[in-house]
Amino acid sequence: MSRPRSIDEILADARARLRRLTPEAAHARWQRGALLVDIRPAAQRVTEGEVPGALVIERNVLEWRLDPTSDARIPQATGHDVDVIILCSEGYTSSLAAAALQDLGLDSATDVDGGYQAWRAAGLPVT
Repeated sequence: MSRPRSIDEILADARARLRRLTPEAAHARWQRGALLVDIRPAAQRVTEGEVPGALVIERNVLEWRLDPTSDARIPQATGHDVDVIILCSEGYTSSLAAAALQDLGLDSATDVDGGYQAWRAAGLPVT
Protein backbone atom coordinates (compact mmCIF):
# COMPACT_ATOMS: atom_id res chain seq x y z
CA MET A 1 0.00 0.00 0.00
CA SER A 2 1.39 3.41 -0.91
CA ARG A 3 1.78 6.16 1.63
CA PRO A 4 -0.83 8.90 1.76
CA ARG A 5 0.11 12.03 -0.17
CA SER A 6 -0.85 15.59 0.61
CA ILE A 7 -2.84 17.69 -1.82
CA ASP A 8 0.25 19.88 -2.24
CA GLU A 9 2.20 16.84 -3.45
CA ILE A 10 -0.59 15.78 -5.81
CA LEU A 11 -0.85 19.32 -7.18
CA ALA A 12 2.92 19.54 -7.68
CA ASP A 13 2.91 16.21 -9.55
CA ALA A 14 0.04 17.37 -11.76
CA ARG A 15 1.73 20.66 -12.57
CA ALA A 16 5.03 18.96 -13.36
CA ARG A 17 3.23 17.30 -16.30
CA LEU A 18 1.58 20.47 -17.62
CA ARG A 19 2.77 23.32 -19.78
CA ARG A 20 0.68 25.88 -17.97
CA LEU A 21 -0.36 28.96 -19.89
CA THR A 22 -0.45 32.62 -19.00
CA PRO A 23 -3.88 34.13 -19.57
CA GLU A 24 -2.58 35.88 -22.69
CA ALA A 25 -1.10 32.67 -24.12
CA ALA A 26 -4.32 30.79 -23.32
CA HIS A 27 -6.37 33.46 -25.06
CA ALA A 28 -4.15 33.27 -28.16
CA ARG A 29 -4.35 29.46 -28.23
CA TRP A 30 -8.12 29.62 -27.80
CA GLN A 31 -8.33 32.04 -30.72
CA ARG A 32 -6.41 29.47 -32.80
CA GLY A 33 -9.00 26.78 -32.06
CA ALA A 34 -8.32 25.27 -28.64
CA LEU A 35 -11.28 24.56 -26.38
CA LEU A 36 -11.35 26.89 -23.38
CA VAL A 37 -13.27 24.97 -20.72
CA ASP A 38 -14.53 26.74 -17.60
CA ILE A 39 -14.97 24.17 -14.82
CA ARG A 40 -16.17 26.55 -12.10
CA PRO A 41 -19.55 25.81 -10.49
CA ALA A 42 -22.52 27.93 -11.58
CA ALA A 43 -22.61 29.90 -8.33
CA GLN A 44 -18.97 30.87 -8.74
CA ARG A 45 -19.50 31.97 -12.33
CA VAL A 46 -22.46 34.11 -11.23
CA THR A 47 -20.37 35.76 -8.50
CA GLU A 48 -17.10 36.20 -10.42
CA GLY A 49 -18.23 36.56 -14.03
CA GLU A 50 -17.67 34.49 -17.14
CA VAL A 51 -15.50 34.32 -20.23
CA PRO A 52 -17.85 34.84 -23.17
CA GLY A 53 -17.67 31.89 -25.52
CA ALA A 54 -15.89 29.56 -23.11
CA LEU A 55 -17.31 26.05 -22.94
CA VAL A 56 -18.79 25.42 -19.49
CA ILE A 57 -18.33 21.90 -18.15
CA GLU A 58 -18.45 21.66 -14.38
CA ARG A 59 -15.65 19.69 -12.78
CA ASN A 60 -17.76 16.76 -11.61
CA VAL A 61 -18.48 15.62 -15.20
CA LEU A 62 -15.38 16.87 -17.03
CA GLU A 63 -13.75 13.52 -17.84
CA TRP A 64 -16.99 11.99 -19.14
CA ARG A 65 -17.67 14.98 -21.40
CA LEU A 66 -14.17 15.20 -22.90
CA ASP A 67 -13.22 11.52 -23.16
CA PRO A 68 -13.66 10.77 -26.86
CA THR A 69 -14.56 7.16 -26.00
CA SER A 70 -17.33 8.08 -23.53
CA ASP A 71 -21.00 7.73 -24.37
CA ALA A 72 -21.49 11.01 -22.44
CA ARG A 73 -18.96 12.99 -24.49
CA ILE A 74 -19.74 16.39 -25.98
CA PRO A 75 -19.62 16.88 -29.77
CA GLN A 76 -16.28 18.72 -29.50
CA ALA A 77 -14.61 15.61 -27.99
CA THR A 78 -13.68 14.28 -31.42
CA GLY A 79 -10.41 12.57 -30.51
CA HIS A 80 -7.42 12.49 -28.22
CA ASP A 81 -5.79 15.29 -30.19
CA VAL A 82 -8.33 17.93 -29.08
CA ASP A 83 -6.51 20.92 -27.61
CA VAL A 84 -8.08 21.68 -24.22
CA ILE A 85 -7.33 24.56 -21.83
CA ILE A 86 -8.96 24.34 -18.41
CA LEU A 87 -10.01 27.42 -16.45
CA CYS A 88 -11.02 27.51 -12.79
CA SER A 89 -11.10 30.43 -10.38
CA GLU A 90 -7.45 30.63 -9.32
CA GLY A 91 -5.62 27.85 -11.18
CA TYR A 92 -5.55 25.07 -8.62
CA THR A 93 -8.46 22.80 -9.49
CA SER A 94 -7.73 23.36 -13.17
CA SER A 95 -4.26 21.84 -12.80
CA LEU A 96 -5.70 18.68 -11.28
CA ALA A 97 -8.40 18.56 -13.96
CA ALA A 98 -5.92 19.02 -16.82
CA ALA A 99 -3.74 16.22 -15.43
CA ALA A 100 -6.82 13.97 -15.26
CA LEU A 101 -7.50 14.73 -18.93
CA GLN A 102 -3.91 13.84 -19.77
CA ASP A 103 -4.52 10.51 -18.01
CA LEU A 104 -7.34 9.97 -20.53
CA GLY A 105 -4.91 10.52 -23.40
CA LEU A 106 -5.62 14.19 -24.07
CA ASP A 107 -1.91 14.92 -24.02
CA SER A 108 -2.13 18.62 -24.84
CA ALA A 109 -4.55 19.38 -21.99
CA THR A 110 -3.33 22.20 -19.78
CA ASP A 111 -4.65 25.06 -17.68
CA VAL A 112 -4.51 28.79 -17.15
CA ASP A 113 -1.96 29.82 -14.52
CA GLY A 114 -3.90 31.97 -12.05
CA GLY A 115 -7.28 30.94 -13.47
CA TYR A 116 -10.18 33.27 -14.09
CA GLN A 117 -8.81 35.79 -11.61
CA ALA A 118 -5.61 36.18 -13.65
CA TRP A 119 -7.60 36.18 -16.90
CA ARG A 120 -9.73 39.09 -15.66
CA ALA A 121 -6.71 40.94 -14.23
CA ALA A 122 -5.01 40.65 -17.65
CA GLY A 123 -7.91 42.59 -19.17
CA LEU A 124 -9.09 39.68 -21.31
CA PRO A 125 -12.81 39.36 -22.25
CA VAL A 126 -15.19 38.76 -19.35
CA THR A 127 -18.84 39.43 -18.61
